[in-house]
Amino acid sequence: MTPTQTEPEPFDASAAHLAQVRRYRALLAPGTPLREGLTRILNGRTGALIVLGSTPEVQDVSSGGFVIDVEFTPTALRELAKMDGGIVLSADHERILSAGVHFVPDGSTRTVETGTRHRTADRVAQMTGVPVVTVSKSMNTIAFFLGGHRHDVQTSEQILGQADQALAALGRYRKRLDEETRRLSGLEISDSVTHDDLVRVLQPLEMVRRLDTELRGYVAALGIDGRLMQLQLRESTRGVDDLARLLELDYQPADEPEVLRVSALTKLATDELLQPESVLTALGFDEPDQSTAISPRGYRLLAQASRRVPPFVANRLIQHFGSLQGLMAARTTDLLEIEGVGRRRAYEVREGLARLSELSWGH
Repeated sequence: MTPTQTEPEPFDASAAHLAQVRRYRALLAPGTPLREGLTRILNGRTGALIVLGSTPEVQDVSSGGFVIDVEFTPTALRELAKMDGGIVLSADHERILSAGVHFVPDGSTRTVETGTRHRTADRVAQMTGVPVVTVSKSMNTIAFFLGGHRHDVQTSEQILGQADQALAALGRYRKRLDEETRRLSGLEISDSVTHDDLVRVLQPLEMVRRLDTELRGYVAALGIDGRLMQLQLRESTRGVDDLARLLELDYQPADEPEVLRVSALTKLATDELLQPESVLTALGFDEPDQSTAISPRGYRLLAQASRRVPPFVANRLIQHFGSLQGLMAARTTDLLEIEGVGRRRAYEVREGLARLSELSWGH
């Protein structure tokens, strides 16, 4: 067992653990029945220890108490918390199974918690794999324990303060991403892209993704108070995943399908992400040279030129003309030779690429 770790979570924490944390933050968010019950306990100046599920492992560390098996209500939770001992809910959190339970976890299970209630909660969570919620009477706080980690349940005001900072950072990185993407488009049209130019797009793209993950956690924790932020987040990250996919299609070496996986950047620490050589190495390039010239296939600009081109037709166009430069040099009659390209679609592609070229020169 590992000692309890407090937030913030490391960026490389397992996806499964982070998904669980987000799930339980949403369960404990403002506006949910469980949060209402916990708030009543807190306002009543009563402590509580609540196990969010009943398993054989939970039963093994349980002693005494009363089996009640009643429907969960915030009021019932508040009243039962007045009793000595803990409370066990059903796995779907819709029923209160027992109350007044005394938990006897293995005392050798390591924990950095000092208070009796928090120490017991941490050990029970580690031994059973079931999350345990605590309400501290003396500290006036709510927390939940999961997988050796303690997660404090903050007020909406506290979360909003942190989220506003993350949103501001997201806005800055999104602006930089858009600027670097426009710059890359111009370089692609003039066929003068290098590894460094690609990295300059991927760095802010990865930061936008990381901030998106962080902010999704805040949205979940805010519950009904996070609706506006969810809309802001959706708008700020629109098209980012499509951009990552199209960059992979454009620059992935044909004979090395494992090279240039944008998802590989998640393994980099923030200071490593700022170093172009580290980014290129993470992407799978054996000899990362920032000045190495690379040419796009044209998937991204083709998608910009005409949003009506389905993926299978885009593949045919790229495979036939070989590169962005070949595609841009194609005449309308050349485009009509490709299966799935009619006169209207050929015109849209040709005019769209010409427009992008003009914008590039104008920029």
